[in-house]
Amino acid sequence: MKNLKIVLLALLVVFKGEVKAQSPALLSLEAFAAKLKQAKEPQILDARSAEEFVQNHIKDAVNVDAKAADYQQKLDGLDKEKPTFVYSIANGRSTVLSRELRAKGFKDVEELPGGLANWIGSGYPIISTTKKGVSLSKAQFNELTASSPLVLVDFGSRYCGACKKLVPVLDSLKANSAFTPKVISIEVYDNTNLAKELKVNVLPTLVLYKNGKEVWKKQGFSSTAQVIATTELAKSGLAANNK
Repeated sequence: MKNLKIVLLALLVVFKGEVKAQSPALLSLEAFAAKLKQAKEPQILDARSAEEFVQNHIKDAVNVDAKAADYQQKLDGLDKEKPTFVYSIANGRSTVLSRELRAKGFKDVEELPGGLANWIGSGYPIISTTKKGVSLSKAQFNELTASSPLVLVDFGSRYCGACKKLVPVLDSLKANSAFTPKVISIEVYDNTNLAKELKVNVLPTLVLYKNGKEVWKKQGFSSTAQVIATTELAKSGLAANNK
């Protein structure tokens, strides 16, 4: 029995080592950007849908959508020796693509940490095709956040899986007559400049404004109970940021 435990422990260590080798730690955003800038003939792969890619993407990126008919054809056309940079809106689809590339023998694959949302919110440049009149200016946004004593702003995207999980929470808040804040949803894909200016680099992000001033900020999922509790604290002047 003792020998069996030793063998199982050894196998576990080997397994963990293999997993670590297949999924190397992500570079920091700054290191990713620096390596991308210095790379010779980089292959930049956008793992999102074609619809998302058309709206905005990193310069010189190529759309490689796993659901597209030409997906494998595009992968086969890549050079395994060239540095390859992969991203999606967060780190869902990009992680899947990165693993597949490494399994195919690509020598140098880097995944954008936090995805395009982090890239945009941190102020890095993108190619955007958002039409004028769709995006909000900072002045217009300030008017919205000051349009009610309490305003809850949801920064998300219709393409973001984590954002979709927050929709029922927002719907329940809007249907709750006792919940006094005005609820506003901002599509980040249409408001990349605003996201950059406000440093919104994780989707979804909820921000609560009191008399036009930010009093609470939460990245990721928030429950209905958590938002209501935070609102009550804001009314008493005790709310604090919680990223």
